[in-house]
Amino acid sequence: MTVLLLACLLLDEGLWPYNQFPAETVRQQRQFEVTPAFLDHLRASSVRIGAGSGAFVSPRGLILTNWHVVASCASERDGFTGERKCPDLSARVLTAIEDVTPRVKGKVAERAAAIAKIEKECGGSCEVVKLFSGGRYDLYRYKTYSDVRLVFAPEYAVAFFGRERDSITYLRYGMDAAFLRAYENGKPAETPEFLKWSTDEVKEGDLVFAAGNPQTTARSSTAAQLTFYRDTALPLVLNRLGSRIEALNTLSAKSEENRRAAEPVLTALLATYKVSAGKLIGLRDDLLVGRKTIFDNKIRHAVERDPSLGMAGGKVWDEVATAYKNWAPFESAYQIIEGSPAPGSTLFRMARAKARGEEVEAAPRVNEALETAMIASYLDELQRLGDKDAPLKQILGGKKSQEAAAEYVKEGEASMARLVTLLEPAAKRLRKKREETIGALEASGAEKIAQYRFKLFGAADYPDATATPRVEFGVVKAYTDRAGVAMPFAATFSGLFYRVNNAGPYAVPKKWVDARAALKEVTTLDFVSTCDIGSGDAGAPVVNRAGELVGITFDGNLESLPDTYLYTNESARAVHVAAQGIAEALRKVYKSPALLNELGIGPD
Repeated sequence: MTVLLLACLLLDEGLWPYNQFPAETVRQQRQFEVTPAFLDHLRASSVRIGAGSGAFVSPRGLILTNWHVVASCASERDGFTGERKCPDLSARVLTAIEDVTPRVKGKVAERAAAIAKIEKECGGSCEVVKLFSGGRYDLYRYKTYSDVRLVFAPEYAVAFFGRERDSITYLRYGMDAAFLRAYENGKPAETPEFLKWSTDEVKEGDLVFAAGNPQTTARSSTAAQLTFYRDTALPLVLNRLGSRIEALNTLSAKSEENRRAAEPVLTALLATYKVSAGKLIGLRDDLLVGRKTIFDNKIRHAVERDPSLGMAGGKVWDEVATAYKNWAPFESAYQIIEGSPAPGSTLFRMARAKARGEEVEAAPRVNEALETAMIASYLDELQRLGDKDAPLKQILGGKKSQEAAAEYVKEGEASMARLVTLLEPAAKRLRKKREETIGALEASGAEKIAQYRFKLFGAADYPDATATPRVEFGVVKAYTDRAGVAMPFAATFSGLFYRVNNAGPYAVPKKWVDARAALKEVTTLDFVSTCDIGSGDAGAPVVNRAGELVGITFDGNLESLPDTYLYTNESARAVHVAAQGIAEALRKVYKSPALLNELGIGPD
């Protein structure tokens, strides 16, 4: 059975726990011996920061990560050099993993208590991680640095160069990097395990390893679920976001005040739109869904042939397919009324949170024109649903959407609370309907399939990501995008300056323009690899065969977005900031000899 799975896994696929890394596979496929010492050093040098990742790069607690991972501390758009405490951030290093499955396994009702007991006995920085949907439980021990200070961050315009237009695409020219320092007892932490900075440029074909904390994936999803996402859920998301993006663009064009108010909302909606569009594009690839279907069938047939599981075990695939078919007609009403009501409206979000007894954020300054546009879009959606799903007469009061929305916004909190209250009965019905149709089955079906895979294949298979430390491997590699355009493996400073137009997302600070003549423009700034990454890998260190740092992960390309459901290596790529590009900028633009000396590469 293990051979069957290995035949299904693609080259470079896998979000591997440290205690399950496929060293033999890498030796056979990539002719490199990954030793326990190599993995231990990578683990001990890597950190988790917030929802992202990073790595120690000096023996004095210096950490390299992404600018956007430390955005709460690096708030200036003009960059930062110095030292400042970051009270919202901490750095956590994985120190040990222990299989505690025998202590957790047993009756489902008793597992939570068993986990709590194990974590309490372990101490503060411990976590029991559920893998293979309960097929295995590992205890992760951490060392936590609660005093973390910002040391260096480039300007916003450089870190996010072109992001509004180029996010999740490639070529990219951002220096999305920042340095922190971990402290202990008021002094820079002693960190003898750190990653040496590589002095060599990455080259196409180089084998690389990434160490991050990828967020939850759904690779146990069945082909029927992918079909539902492709044909029903994602198209609805895109249609809903598309109308709001259009409304925000129209609003922004009317005044500078409107543009400033709409910009953060528009950026957030565009990011969600692009991610959803990327997933949909991938799921519309017949090869991807076909691969998933074949893989499902192989797993199912293996289950049915297993004497301990039998034909009854294979029924879960039919149950999931039937459930999603029955739920599809309700998905639109669920998204609009319960799942994601009134996207872009801060007032509605706060009113619902308050009505449900949830934590309510501090009231921001509200732009009435913006809120009116978002609520009007929402009322239009409710009208398209019809009276069956929402009490339209009470909600609209005989008015058109724009007029009713203006009143809701102008009348403030009490009026918005009334709108939320009117929708609550329908929201409750839809929550109940979803739970009865696919909610419980979605969890139990995924759990059964993951446990089947674990029983059949054991450590030859990797578990879905859980936002805990994982290792990925791949090669630096060019690709051809979906439009048939050949994309090089590296983006250089020359490409950045080619894009610079001193306007919008393609502007750079004057110091960059002044330093251009000194920069070695052929230096790699960003590069791509086939590493199988997830969203929590932002800031993840990328090392070469020698274990030296060659870059940090900061994004994935458009073609990588379906990797949430199924990894592909044809054109999906992880996007990294190159270590050499960071060093060149520190030397020629920021003139930071102390930082360069600490990195062991010097200013010359």
